[in-house]
Amino acid sequence: MIDVAPLSAWTGRSMEAEDVVTTRLVDEFRATFGANLAPVPAGAAPLALHWCLAPGATPMADLGPDGHAAKGGFLPPVPLPRRMWAGGELEILGDIGVGDRVMRRSTVGDIKAKQGGTGPLCFVAVHHELSGQNGPVVRERHDIVYREAGTSAARPEPGPERPSDLDWTVDASPVLLFRYSAMTFNGHRIHYDLPYVTEVEGYDGLVVHGPIQATLLLQMATVLAGAPPRRFRYRALSPLIAGGSFMVRGVVTPEGTACRVENARGVVTMEATGTA
Repeated sequence: MIDVAPLSAWTGRSMEAEDVVTTRLVDEFRATFGANLAPVPAGAAPLALHWCLAPGATPMADLGPDGHAAKGGFLPPVPLPRRMWAGGELEILGDIGVGDRVMRRSTVGDIKAKQGGTGPLCFVAVHHELSGQNGPVVRERHDIVYREAGTSAARPEPGPERPSDLDWTVDASPVLLFRYSAMTFNGHRIHYDLPYVTEVEGYDGLVVHGPIQATLLLQMATVLAGAPPRRFRYRALSPLIAGGSFMVRGVVTPEGTACRVENARGVVTMEATGTA
């Protein structure tokens, strides 16, 4: 298990970034996710567009070997090379309007070490608050996990068949990954560099972005409930490898909605709940 004591100096570190919700970004987002988008009020941006706002514009010379910004700036220098979305929680407070200027304040929260089945893990929580012209619109906790490279766990087996009230089939093509990386200025090589992702990081192929899956789950939760959830919690369970198609499935529950992403083998790679 790694020693997180040297990383504690990063807890509480904050930064701010601003962006404008342009018509071009909205059009690109809609063209990428197509029919799998929940309706929004006139003049509002699609749900989950906030994950495309104010991406870091890191100079090439300041990138790490994985294509991300080198560690030790805003995020702590965790001594593990592989960085992935682990999950998070959204509190949706209002609509983001097309043309709005949005400010995001981000703060590093808890830093925790664990021992996983493939070796040491480190979880870093980052808290975001996004505000538009009329105040806060989204509060979010984003969980990042770091682990060793080239240490893939055994392939998980599908669990028992679960019911669904709504099913979407999504093509996990390299073009989908490319478009989302372009919208978010994401240089992480696991999404486009096949030799790197298989030979260095040990995955079976290109990895579908965590926020692509979370975006689709939020859209489905909204469609099922007829309105955006007030709270939306999501958790990554297994990497989703590109190629072929995957399923997004959801059910209405007494509490709200429960949605999941399944790969072609029926393995759940991300799950989410939405509550009013």
